[in-house]
Amino acid sequence: MTPRISVVIPTYRRPDLLLRCLNAVLDQRLSPDSYEIIVVDDGHDDETQRVVTEIARDLGPLSSLRYLRPSTGRGPAVARNAGWRAARGELIAFTDDDTVPAPLWLSAGERALRTQPELVAVCGRVSVPMPDSPTDHARMTEGLSSAEFVTANAFVWRWALEKVDGFDERFTRAWREDSDLQFRLMAQAGPVGRCAEAEVTHPVRKAPWGLSLSQQRNTFFDALLYKKHPRLYRERIRRTPPWNYYAIVALGVATLVLLVLGEMPMSVVAALLALSLVLQLAGKRLRHTSHQVDHVLEMLATSALIPFLSVYWRLRGALHFRVFFL
Repeated sequence: MTPRISVVIPTYRRPDLLLRCLNAVLDQRLSPDSYEIIVVDDGHDDETQRVVTEIARDLGPLSSLRYLRPSTGRGPAVARNAGWRAARGELIAFTDDDTVPAPLWLSAGERALRTQPELVAVCGRVSVPMPDSPTDHARMTEGLSSAEFVTANAFVWRWALEKVDGFDERFTRAWREDSDLQFRLMAQAGPVGRCAEAEVTHPVRKAPWGLSLSQQRNTFFDALLYKKHPRLYRERIRRTPPWNYYAIVALGVATLVLLVLGEMPMSVVAALLALSLVLQLAGKRLRHTSHQVDHVLEMLATSALIPFLSVYWRLRGALHFRVFFL
């Protein structure tokens, strides 16, 4: 029988997390023949393939679990495109390998779209359990719970994906490719809604020291999203540029230039102003997070570096995608 729903799960060298996600998807309160599961291995990882193959074997000859490796390209947009294009269902359900879908996830998402025919897609609820003393990384992860549209929990009619030609594969990191899909669906296919009953849990993973520094590279793709959807970007993503970051960078450069020119008093003033802005940034990140010594030190150190990295990647994105973007 042809399944009604195709679940697409991109994964990248996280077989343990993928196994947890697959167990939850296989435990849906929905007839097993009504949905299929397509795991797209963006990491081309043999251990991941082994995990999926063993589960499929245990499910028997009528298993609806499939394993794919993209033939060309890398990144979550490429993986999701490979998944939905290989799907047989008329409704595509997207989630990530580090989520745990609730038992009623699929049935709730399907019901939302079938009972609201004007919608072409819905975003479900992403629950992020928070520890008693959350880190800055945990608070960033918590942002998924309030995002308008995330592919960690999204349902889209296949015909709508075909109409917009799926995900833009220029988004090579897991950043803004879901917002771009949402905006193009709204412009070319129809309204995008919400479905709180379709829930997945997204546990906070342990983060290495300084993860926030490498994440600044994501802002490279803000420039691409802004180029494609300037009005929606300012309305729904970020209303104004991060002027405090630009001020810190400008003051940092001024400190060095004034020092070279022998203007020591002015150099000290510029350095103190930059330091005050860095401390404000660190204080904001610490306001509702852990005050353990190691976390405080990490926030202080990374807050001094984040503005420079963020501005670098934002301007590099603007140059690469040829758009005036600050």
